[in-house]
Amino acid sequence: MLREGINGFCMALADSVPGVSGGTVAFIMGFYDRFIGSIHNLAFGNLKEKKTALRYLIKLGIGWAVGMILAVLILSALFESHIYIVSSVFIGFIAGAIPLIILEEKECVRNVGKGIIFCLLGIILVAGITWMNGRITGGSVNLAYFSIGTGIRLFFIGMIAISAMFLPGISGSTLLLVFGAYIPVITAVRGVLSFDLAYVPCLIFFGCGILTGAVTVVKIIKVCLEKFRTQTVYAIIGMMIGSFYAIVMGPTTLETPREAMTLGTFSVIAAIIGVVLVLGMQLIKEKGTSR
Repeated sequence: MLREGINGFCMALADSVPGVSGGTVAFIMGFYDRFIGSIHNLAFGNLKEKKTALRYLIKLGIGWAVGMILAVLILSALFESHIYIVSSVFIGFIAGAIPLIILEEKECVRNVGKGIIFCLLGIILVAGITWMNGRITGGSVNLAYFSIGTGIRLFFIGMIAISAMFLPGISGSTLLLVFGAYIPVITAVRGVLSFDLAYVPCLIFFGCGILTGAVTVVKIIKVCLEKFRTQTVYAIIGMMIGSFYAIVMGPTTLETPREAMTLGTFSVIAAIIGVVLVLGMQLIKEKGTSR
């Protein structure tokens, strides 16, 4: 229970920050295949598989919920006031994670010819989404005022964002920013936590979109991991490399935009902390597998 809770907690912290993906944490900590498989079994498995998957996902979900609530209440404010330090931490996090994934998946990584094009596609995909974020405005809205049009829009945004959360390197938060929904959704969640029920209808539509997207995309990811693992691993590494650009551009996506990160605003100490966090996750993973 504790281990799954910690895994979910770490995923939530990553999911809450634009430019970082909970899927990356799942891959680093070694439970990505089980995470995807459990969601797949919950949707498509037999009764026994559904029960096993549900127990696992409830444990993971409790940790995720705790992490997301803390992120909404604390990390979002920290992200606004100390953006360059937080971004530096996640740059170190990703930089430390890539070598670990290469070592973990060395059999797949050796087949360079089969995977390199997928690595490049992964880089282009994440960098392209980030580039779009700086040029497309989704028309930020107040989710306290519900309309059918807003509900339908939130449904499809939820589908797309949750699909991204399952992919290491692509941040669902970044996609929310692209569609102008990041600040409204964070505000709505914070409002509900403060017992402002005006936000509930919009969040219900958003939640339904998340559930629909989860069921749809997980089938594709599971097939890719089982039948095209080399190509999938290379794509994941490419998406993580592309996320460096997403994190560097993170300050420009704030409600009050700031300059993109430069060498002058980059914190080496914070980046080292990020690397240490990755190594800590690796130790947790190794202790778990040795039992």
